[in-house]
Formats: sequence, structure tokens, C-alpha cells
Amino acid sequence: MKNNNKFCYFMKEVPSIAYFSMEIGLASDIPTYSGGLGVLAGDILYKAVDLEIPMVAVTLCYAAGYFYQMIGPYGDQISKNIRWQFSSNFDKLPIVIPIKIQGKEFKIGTWVYNIIGKRNGFVIPVFLLDSDVEGNEEWFKRITHTLYTAHPFMRIVQEAILGIGGVRLLEEMCFNKIKTYHLNEGHAAFVTFELLKKLKNLEEVKKKVIFTTHTPVPAGHERFDYNLVYDVLRDIVPENIKELAGNDNLNMTKLALNMTRYVNAVSKRHLEVTKNMFPEYKIDAITNGINIFRWLSPYIKELLDETMPEFRYDPQVLMNAPIELDSHDLWTAHKKSKDDLIDYQSSHSYVLFDSKILTVGFGRRFTSYKRPTLIFKDLDRLGKISKGKVQFLFAGKAHPMDNEGKYLIKQIYEFSNYLWDNYRVSVAFLENYDMDLARLMVAGCDLWLNTPLIDNEASGTSGMKAALNGTLNCSTLDGWWIEGYKMNKLAGWTICPGVEGNKCREDSDQAMSQAFYNILENEVIPTFYGERDLWIKRMKNAIFLASYFNCDRAVKEYASRAWNLEMQPRWRQKKGN
Repeated sequence: MKNNNKFCYFMKEVPSIAYFSMEIGLASDIPTYSGGLGVLAGDILYKAVDLEIPMVAVTLCYAAGYFYQMIGPYGDQISKNIRWQFSSNFDKLPIVIPIKIQGKEFKIGTWVYNIIGKRNGFVIPVFLLDSDVEGNEEWFKRITHTLYTAHPFMRIVQEAILGIGGVRLLEEMCFNKIKTYHLNEGHAAFVTFELLKKLKNLEEVKKKVIFTTHTPVPAGHERFDYNLVYDVLRDIVPENIKELAGNDNLNMTKLALNMTRYVNAVSKRHLEVTKNMFPEYKIDAITNGINIFRWLSPYIKELLDETMPEFRYDPQVLMNAPIELDSHDLWTAHKKSKDDLIDYQSSHSYVLFDSKILTVGFGRRFTSYKRPTLIFKDLDRLGKISKGKVQFLFAGKAHPMDNEGKYLIKQIYEFSNYLWDNYRVSVAFLENYDMDLARLMVAGCDLWLNTPLIDNEASGTSGMKAALNGTLNCSTLDGWWIEGYKMNKLAGWTICPGVEGNKCREDSDQAMSQAFYNILENEVIPTFYGERDLWIKRMKNAIFLASYFNCDRAVKEYASRAWNLEMQPRWRQKKGN
């Protein structure tokens, strides 16, 4: 079934790239993201509009968002659906896309959010697909309400809407010159089903599709039982699906790997891990970067504008930060960021912080492989080291169905009570971690903590955001930090009981926690309190890292290596706001 009249969405330049992502962080108060994957997608799109890259994006419209997190009196995570009126953020388009699920025809509505370049007025539209359309059955109306539902049936229907519905949407909107369909993680792999139905040739599909994988964790590579796949998708499933996606069940990552011309991991170490997981495939690495202007503290931004204004259109000049930034001015700017964070923390927690004390921050998704409770392995040693000298700030959400992740949050509450009662060490957990809180934390903390199990962190962009703001990193050797630490060892510390090649000799919780205590006691605390000049020197070298770990570099690498776009002179951004 086709719409009788196509709705043509006119753009300044005909788009050649379509970017598909299950989540996109457009703004902190628009709940279409859950964490790093969506925030990165937003960073990329906001940089692409600055660079005038001809592209559109497709995602889903979540009426209930991900969830709003509250913490109960005993540390229990409480999840609430978000109540928001997305009609005030998005524009409704007069177009309905048909899709068949279990042999029944349903309707998909479309909303649009225009990302508009501040420098150039260039536009990248983000199309959000919505199942809550009049005439649909009630169960189907609710399909797109919640991001990352845990129910396999609802999940596969969501991903069918994203991939199959998304391709049909672009065709109905007269976007018939798309040369590259970019699958941002395996959730969007059903794009290939619709393209195969249209092009009738697997090799032709491969020419048009690229794939970015974001996780080395096996559980992150989504699988669906074939009985469910055939029941939901029926005649759109290719006859040779088991050759493409695996014999036992449909592996979305394997499907994407087999039906794309180009695949990339998101850090050099992630590339090594991904090659070990899928040795038969050719895979590239484009290390993630952050959008500087979405994460830069206003005080550091003001300092950079005064000292090296060229950074606005050429982030590589931040390599000069160790030489050009004034130490007093940098420390003053950081103190303002820290005061903002402490003011927020004091009004959102019963644990009161002191702005003069070394503040260690941890902000990310709460799940076991990220080891958020690693530093509490020996509470008494941590208490003795930290008493009167260190305070710890945590934030992050656990998926509502991840009981282990929720238990880790509850443990933080229990550890906080023990450390305060016995050592007067402050440990606080801030609820409902979002982009606004993340901005405060990466700029206001003195030290940024990242403790994943080795080979489980694909990238870890929060550490890049911290470095941009002069916050020092303290991380296990994984993800981007292997590259960052190698590039500039003054930018922070690596938690490792002993290095062999590029890897730690041991990665047990016991060994890693002791390594952290040693760093905290013997290096971090003495430097922060006794060698302030050296600490500020390290801050400048942290900012140095932003000269490379930024979206300007990452998007240009995607353009030349993945999207097959010719480098344009206009990509050398003009001076201005």
C-alpha cells in the first residue's frame, strides 16, 4: 500500500546520507535518549549541520521517554514514565507510512525536529516515527512509547518500525538520492530488509549501507528467536536469513555485518575486541569524539574565547592549551564550574559537599561491567585515605529490568552511610542523570572516574567531556582512554596494577581497587593539595586532548572513510559564533 500523494520535504541540499539510530540526544529535556549512544548521535548530527553535510536522521518518538529516575529512602531506584508533550518540541508532518506486523497493516506517523546550524542556517531534519496513530489497535499505539522496552516482541516491532518504516518514510518524502544508510548500532539492521525488497540484490544493498557497532559486550549484540521473527515480519524476511544473521537466532549485529559495505568500531581498542569477536569481517576504527560546544563549561569557553578564539572553528588549536592558557584564569574558571556543581548537589541531596575538597565524579549507566562500586572494595582503606580530603559524587541510571544494576545503586547508598558514620567521608548519589547534570559533573568535578572491566568499554565519551573542561581522568586502560593516555600522560591517571603491552597484567576487582587506592593516596591527593601548579598543568594537558577527541575530527573521518563524501572547502568552518 502506498500513499496517493507524496509529501516532499525540501532541503537546501538534497541529502545523500540517512542516519538511523534507536536513540538520539537532541536536548536534555527531550527524552529520546538513554545514554552514551544517543548522546553521541546527537553530537554527531549537531556537528554535521555545522559542516553542512547533506544528511537526514531517523529515530522513534517516545511518548514516555526512557524513564525518570528517583531514588527511594533506602537507595532503591524508582522508575517513572516521563510525562511530556512532544508536540511542543516537534512538528507533525502530513504523512502516514504503512507497515505490516503479523500480517496486519498498521500506520506510522511522522514528526520532525530540525537541527539548524547557528553559523550557516543549514538544516538537518530528524524524523521521529510514531505508532500512536488514529485507527491503529491500542497495543500498537503504545509500541513506540518507551525507549528500550525489555519485551522481545515489542522490541522487534520497534526495530521494524525504525528500519523498515524509516526507509519507506524517506522514499515517500522524495529523498530518492540516498547513497548511504548509516546504521548506528544493530537496532537499525532491518533497514537492509526493506532495501533488499526494493533493490532485489544483496550486493546492491551492501553498496548503500554502513554500520557502526558500539559495544564489545556480548549481551549488547541483540538476538531474536526466529519463530518471533517470522511471526512478526513474515514475507519481508529474506529466504537466506540464516546465512545472513546466524543459524540459531537472528543476530542483529551479524545481519548488519553481512549486509553492509563498511563497518567501524568506535576506538582502536574496540576494533581489536570486535575483530576477535567477528574475525571473518573487515572492520575499521573511527574513534568517537564529542561536540565541544555541547559540553564546554561557559567559564572555560569564555577563557578559550579570550585566549585562543580559533578553537571555535579549528579544535586542533587546543593542542596549544598547555602553553597559552593562564594558570590562574583556568583555576578560577574551574572553581566557578565546581561551585555550580556543588550548589546543584547541595540542593538535590541530603549529603552536603564542600567546594574546597577534592571531588571525584562517576556518571554513566549503572551496569555490572562498568563496575561503579569498584572503589568500595575496601571501605576502611578508602575511608582512611579520603577522610577530610576527598568526596565522591555518583549519578547514573540502571535499566528498569536490570536488577543487578539497581542493586549497585542501592549499594552506593549503603557505602555512603558507612563512610560517613565511620570516617566523615561524603558520598552522594544524584538521581535522574541526564545531559544537563552530565554537563555540570564533567566540568565541576576535579577527577573523573571510569572503572569498566577491561575490553568491555567501547569508548567512554564522558571522559572526553571531562578532559575538555580540564577535569583529570582516572580510568582503567580501556576504550578511548588507551589512546588518550598514550597521547598525553599528564591528562590523568590509569588504574592498572601493572602494564603488559597495552593491557593491564591483572583485572580483578581486588587488584584494581588497590591500584586505585594507591593512585588516590600517593599521587592524586598530594598533587591536588600540595602541588597546585602541577595539578593545573595537568588540567591544561587534559584540555589538550580535546584537540583530537572531538566531533569535528570524527565526523570528517566518517565523511571521507564511511560516507564516501568528497571533502568540501566549506568544511573549513568560517569564523563566527
